[in-house]
Amino acid sequence: QVQFVESGGGLVQPGGSLRLSCAASGIIVRIAAMAWYRQAPGKQRELVAAISSIGITNYVDSVKGRFTISRDDAKNTVYLQMNSLKPEDTAVYYCNARTVVASAWGQGTQVTVSS
Repeated sequence: QVQFVESGGGLVQPGGSLRLSCAASGIIVRIAAMAWYRQAPGKQRELVAAISSIGITNYVDSVKGRFTISRDDAKNTVYLQMNSLKPEDTAVYYCNARTVVASAWGQGTQVTVSS
């Protein structure tokens, strides 16, 4: 069964950085197209960044130039490096396949950007 375990969130000041990790099991991140999603309070979950099986990345406009998605094939782990964080980045961050595995949503990791 497919499982994702997210970690690395926390409280950070505006302009700060965080690196999120997503440990995957039951799916090979090197083969699957993977993505990070986020859900802010009162809002729908949105796709933030994705990486294809051949390493092509894309981002929602609001994070372009600030966030970087990557993966470590040996560790079967996907990362999200977040720089220049803004209060509007506050959300619970989740990873999943780009073609979502609905049963595999994890608990996510909370990112709070506040002074």
